[in-house]
Order: sequence, then C-alpha cells, then structure tokens
Amino acid sequence: MAPTTHRHSTFEEAAHCETCSTRARQERNSLFFNTDAIMLYTAAVLFLLELFLEDFFHRHNLHFWEFIFVLAAYVLAGGTVLTNAAKTVLRGDFFDENVLMVIATAGALAIHAYAEAIGIMIFFKVGELMQALAVARSRRSIKSLLASKPETARVQTATGIVERIPEDVTVGEKVTVRPGEKVPLDGVILEGSSQVNSAAITGESVPISAHKGDSVMAGQICINGAITLRVTRLFKESSIAKVMDLVEHATERKAKTEKFITTFARYYTPYVVLIACAVAFIPSLIMGGDLTKWVYRALVLLVISCPCALVISIPLGYFGGIGRASSSGILIKGSNFIDALAGVTSVAFDKTGTLTHGIFVVKNIQPAKGFSKDQLMEYAAAAEFNSTHPIALSILEYFKANDGALNENKLEKAKAISGQGTNVTYQGHNILAGNASLLAQQQISFPQSQQEGTIVYVAVDRSFAGTITIGDALRDDAAEAIQKLKEQGIESIMLTGDNEKAARTIAESLKLDKYHAGLLPEEKVAFLEKLQMLQNNDGHMAFVGDGINDAPVIARADVGIAMGGLGSDAAIESADVVLMTDSPSKVPQAISIARQTRIIVWQNILFAFAVKGIFITLGIFGIATMWEAVFADVGTSLLALANSTRIFTFKR
Repeated sequence: MAPTTHRHSTFEEAAHCETCSTRARQERNSLFFNTDAIMLYTAAVLFLLELFLEDFFHRHNLHFWEFIFVLAAYVLAGGTVLTNAAKTVLRGDFFDENVLMVIATAGALAIHAYAEAIGIMIFFKVGELMQALAVARSRRSIKSLLASKPETARVQTATGIVERIPEDVTVGEKVTVRPGEKVPLDGVILEGSSQVNSAAITGESVPISAHKGDSVMAGQICINGAITLRVTRLFKESSIAKVMDLVEHATERKAKTEKFITTFARYYTPYVVLIACAVAFIPSLIMGGDLTKWVYRALVLLVISCPCALVISIPLGYFGGIGRASSSGILIKGSNFIDALAGVTSVAFDKTGTLTHGIFVVKNIQPAKGFSKDQLMEYAAAAEFNSTHPIALSILEYFKANDGALNENKLEKAKAISGQGTNVTYQGHNILAGNASLLAQQQISFPQSQQEGTIVYVAVDRSFAGTITIGDALRDDAAEAIQKLKEQGIESIMLTGDNEKAARTIAESLKLDKYHAGLLPEEKVAFLEKLQMLQNNDGHMAFVGDGINDAPVIARADVGIAMGGLGSDAAIESADVVLMTDSPSKVPQAISIARQTRIIVWQNILFAFAVKGIFITLGIFGIATMWEAVFADVGTSLLALANSTRIFTFKR
C-alpha cells in the first residue's frame, strides 16, 4: 500500500492548513540552506573581508594572496555559472547568459576590478535564488491541484474489505468510500448517497448530491455519507489521472513567444559580445583613448545585456497561466494554446450536452397510422438499446418506466450511423430510428414534425412508424457564457446536428450571433473551415463540444475545447483545452486568463528591452558603472518574475 500523504481538495484548504504551511516553510528553507546557498553565504563573507582587507593587501604588497582570496570568493559565488558556461561551450553553442557573465567577470578580474567581479557573481546568484523561489511558488500551485490524487481504495472482496492502491483495482470491482475520503476511481454508485466535493477536479467548490445510479469521479470527496461504487474505468483512464497527465505535460508545448525568445537569445548573445569588443578596442585604437576605461565600459555592456529576465520570466508567465487555469478546472494542454486562446475572435458551440444539459426526457409520442404508442416505443427502444447517446437513454428510460419489456434475444444486426441514428433488426423487422436525414437518405417518405424539440423519426420495414419528441434544457450558465463572450468582443455560433426548429429556439434564447442546424459530423468540419476562411486570419476560431461526433471538428478548430465532466474520451483526447465541469461559462474565463497571461508576458518583454536599452546606452557613454549594471540586470529579472506571478491573483 502506498504511503498516505497529507492532501487537500482546494487551494484554500491548503492555505489554512498548519501541516501544509509547515511543509511550505520547509521547502523555502531547503532553498536557503542547500549546498549552493551555503557557498553563496561563504562567498559573501569573503567578499566583505576583501573589501575590509583591500588596503592591508596593498600596503604589504600581498597582491598574489589577494588574488587567491578573491578567486576563492569568485569560484564559490559563481561555481554554477562557470559550470554552465563550460557546458555551453562544450556543446558548441558558445554564447548564452552564463558565458556572458564569465566573460564580463573575467574581464573585471583582468583589470583588477575585484570587488565588481565578485559582486556580479554574488548578485547574480541572489537573483537565481529569488527566481527559484518564484518557480517553487508556481510549482506548489500546480502540486496543490495534483494533490487530489487518492492514495488508497477500499475494495470489497469475498474475505472482506481490502485496501489497495487505485492502480491495482480493476473494472467491475466494488469499492467503498467513507465520509471524508476521496473517491479512488471513476465509477457508478451501487449503494448509499452523499454530497460530493469536486473542487480539486472542476474548480467548483459547491458540493453536489450523488445517489444510486449516479456517476462519480476519482478525486471527488464524499462529505456526509458512505457510498459503494462499481469501478467503470482503470485508474490510468480516470478523470484525475487525465488531469494530472495534462497538467504535468502542459509546459512541454512551447508558445511562439517562448520559441522566439529562445531563438532570439541564441543570436542576440554573440552580437552583444561583438559590440562589447568594438566598444573596448575601437575608441582606444582610433581616438587614442584609455584602453582600461573602454574595456570597463564594454564589461558593463556585457553585464547589462544578459537575457536572463527574458529567458526565465517568460516561460514562468506561461506556466503561471496554466496553473491559474487549472485551479479553475480549466486544463490547457500547452503554453502554445494559451496564445491561441488569447487570439480567439469566434467560438462555435455544439448544442446537445454543451449548451444544453443533454439530459433528455420524452415529451411527445406521435405514432403513424397502423402503429400504437406502445408499439412505436418498443421499436424505438429496440433500435436504441445498444446506444449510449443521451437521446437513446431517454427513450429507454421512458420505455422501462412505463413497464416496457424487450425480447433481447430477438435483437440482431445493430448498427450505429454516425450523426444520423441507428439501424437494427428486431423480431425479424428492420427498424430505423434517428433524425430526418436518416429516413430521407433511405428514401422513406414521412411528414415533417412541427413539434418543438429534438425529433426522433422511426421507420419499420421501410414504413414510417411515427415520431418521438425529446426535450432538453439549457445549462444554467449558458446565457451567462454567451453574454460574457459578447462583452469580450467574441462572436458566438452554434453548429448542431439537431433540426432547424430546435436549433432556432436555442439560438434565440441565448441570443447567439449565428447557428447552423442539421449538420453531420463531416458537415460541422466543413462549416467550421468555411467560417475560418471568412475570418481571413484576423483571429482564431474555437469549437466547444462533448460527444464522439464532435471529435473531428474539435481537432480541426484553431482551439478545440472539450467538456471534460461527462464528455467522451475521443473529444477530450482531440481537444487543446478541457473544461472539467460541463460549464460553458468556463470558456470566456479561459479566454480571460489566456489574454491576461499574454499581457503579462509582453509586459515582461517590453520592460526588459526598455531597461536594457537605457543601461546599454548609459554604459557605452560611461554613465553607468558595473554596480549599476548588476543591479539593473538582477532587478529587471526579479521584477519580471514578480510580474509573472500576478496571474495567480488574477480574477476575471
């Protein structure tokens, strides 16, 4: 059994927990009292002694011993920089921020600017320590989300309850969850009921009721009742495992801005070295200036030119954006998708299960001549028996609730027709059940229904048997989502396979900008591509969906967004962004976070370039000293890092 660790479902719980606060302090202490930190403290002491004993060394002509003293402090403070610079040169890159620091400080040593050489390394090391603290804070925020991983599962066996790690539990086994414990795996409740807290997975702190027959997800917490569930997925396929995998690997996909800065630094550094060489030697050779003075100015130029603020703070900005979104139940699969989200100008929604609950009920049964209501429902139930589509489940539920019974042994040749319906043979009869296009494709004549809602058309042995009207309800936050998108200047569109009348009703209720009805999965893709062409590269188009039939269009969109609560695995795998609650209002929230992240990243870029431009100019003209260059470089890095962490306090 895996060791039990101290975990929380929300950031707020962790923030007020004494154990977690102690652990955070221990993590911070480990940064201040590791080997590198102790070497830094020793170097700082030697640095102060060198300043105090400088006159003593000079009076007694102890220049060699002074140099040894300085060299010891220099190596202790700059050991990491020297090592990284050597690795860079051995790789054949020759130029990065570490090489710049070594060249600048070695030059300072050569012109006997000992205090400046040691000081540069010490302050650079202090800057790295502060950067490590900022990164640690970001990673703790991510770890708070990942801490929702359950550690044990109480599995019911023939000999009693046995505790196992969730990875060892198989599908179909029964698991008991007590009040206060985490649900270890995805499953369906067989016994009991409880309020469950889903905050760790979805970002929603309001508990929901879970009863017999309801599905629960790994990572949810039972609050006030024990439940027994039947496992429906292996742990590696569970919701929480996917959350962990998505977050842990999100930073592997770099945004264009990150790639640009990495490439920029590769070419920027050698040019800076060339300019510094020109500043050091050209004035003294042409104008007969003091070589030492111009070399000093060149060294100042090298120090201030270090691209540390850009190379470190920009990835941290994106990392922070991913962490901030994760804490709200929005999983962004890479920093490249943050940039894509920030550029979204149009959002297309699927209807069923996305803008609506996807929880259907039978509202009207209209049999054709020669068929009774009971016959129509039996044939429809037979056609939908093997389907898991919400419409099919509503028909089956109604049929069973009205004491209907199928002869399952008479079911054969069941076939799903993507985006249209099903075809099955039952008791020797060929049955078709689906939308109007299914019957039209089979050249079966039928009257168009005038009912409001989703219409299921049924045909038996190529004869029209009647219609079943299915009703659905809008999600509580669907109207809010569309309104927020409008406030952000984003166009809202609906692409649905439902009929024109049902689609128009939803579109008018939500005040959507556009809608297109009666679309097959491939037609949704074609419509999306047409809409993308009309944008003329002026912005990105996102698509939000939840079903298997939405997977192709989610994959084709500039930004594919999947409903992760009840959404299909195919849709989630195809998506760039996953909403862990089936809440449309998470879409504008995700866009807000992405836009704020991009603003912060560009603030860092512009700020770093502005400061460096000013001090490079001052350094060339001899106005800025080595100390000012050091403070400007380290200060720029720290301010950029502090700005990057603002995303964690951003509220939409």
